[in-house]
Amino acid sequence: MAAPLDMEPAALSLELLPTDPLLLILSFLDYRDLMSCCYLSRRLNQLSSHDPLWKRHCKKYWLISDAEKSQRNQSWKAIFISTYSDLGRYIQYYATLKKAWDDLEKYLGQRCPRMIGSLKESVREEDLDAVEAQIGCKLPDDYRCSFRIHNGQKLVVPGLMGSMALSNHYRSEDLLDIDTAAGGFQQRLGLKQCLPLTFCIHTGLSQYMALESVEGRNKYEIFYQCPDQMARNPSAIDMFITGTSYLEWFTSYVNKVVTGGYPIIRDQIFRYVHDKECVATTGDITVSVSTSFLPELSSVHPPHYFFTYRIRIEMSKDALPEKACQLDSRYWRITNAKGDVEEVQGPGVVGEFPIISPGRVYEYTSCTTFSTTSGYMEGYYTFHCLYYKDKFFNVTIPRFHMVCPTFKVSTARMVSRYAFVLILDFETNHNEYAVDEDEDSTDTDEYEDRRRVLDIPAPSGRCPHHT
Repeated sequence: MAAPLDMEPAALSLELLPTDPLLLILSFLDYRDLMSCCYLSRRLNQLSSHDPLWKRHCKKYWLISDAEKSQRNQSWKAIFISTYSDLGRYIQYYATLKKAWDDLEKYLGQRCPRMIGSLKESVREEDLDAVEAQIGCKLPDDYRCSFRIHNGQKLVVPGLMGSMALSNHYRSEDLLDIDTAAGGFQQRLGLKQCLPLTFCIHTGLSQYMALESVEGRNKYEIFYQCPDQMARNPSAIDMFITGTSYLEWFTSYVNKVVTGGYPIIRDQIFRYVHDKECVATTGDITVSVSTSFLPELSSVHPPHYFFTYRIRIEMSKDALPEKACQLDSRYWRITNAKGDVEEVQGPGVVGEFPIISPGRVYEYTSCTTFSTTSGYMEGYYTFHCLYYKDKFFNVTIPRFHMVCPTFKVSTARMVSRYAFVLILDFETNHNEYAVDEDEDSTDTDEYEDRRRVLDIPAPSGRCPHHT
């Protein structure tokens, strides 16, 4: 018999819904909503405490593995809550930074094991709070989070944040622990409210993070300081920008390391960038190039941008033995951003005349400078065959580009420059002026002068430009 038409349907009760569909729905909720469900009804409280629901959140936010869960002998929910009570303020950063640290440790453990021993254990929340009280500035949460995982490293060589070596210049940057960083906190004009992140004991080089938006910097911007050599004001400091936040700066560096973007040479990380297109093969010989910008040897005023490049020359292992040859000379065609061209030709490379045979590799490092923010080089090597000494041939060097990172001119310079314009306009009734900064130079003597200006310790040799 059909039910009367005016009969109302029975109210749908949560208590009557089957468990499995409800658990499936709850599995799509974030941890906040899942926790809120605990307070809505007794039924939802029971379901939201279902332990497998919290496994996903423990893995997503805290990277807790099944093995770690077994060792802790706690439920997934209990692990999530206890971890959140300690690290909850960092929940949007923790997984990303923890993975970066884990990947870095695994990679270095296989290739640079002694560097792992320089890493310091994590710090406590109260230690970070004490540093904030000491310097009078708040530390960004992504920075704090990283130091809850590792407190930087000991002041050792090689440094975790990369090395660079030329014939007469070497640097290796350490990631500073929180106490050392706090000791280097700056309040002087030009670097007001800036915290050092790295330090090189050889050059005094540091990367700084701005803790406030002052002196033309964005808050949490990371940079190398670059004194303005053309300004009388000591607070006129230009900046080569290396990151927009600690999270971006650190994780992008780690990614370069663990993906092989930065080579491991002599048990340390070298910050050479290799463009996959910078490879040229001539016969059985392949030439590839990687480059790096050196901020400590560069300046914005005067415009002087210093680059180093590493060249790898390799003969195929399948080449015939009679293909063995020796490098006689090099030819470079160097073009700056304005299209000015310089040609350089000379014997050997870095004072050597390497022999290349099947399966053999020869690598060397050299450097160049531009007065423009970018430029490129290309050329060829001339070889002669060892078995047929009268046979000569050229091997192509692929074109490789060098580009200065983004930089900011000091606000002190802009203010003084504006004042100079006003005075000049008042005295001469003109409103334009020009400073000649166009001359390009790659002369070794100019590099030596630049070294003295930066107060870099005297090197043992000279920089082999364009070799």
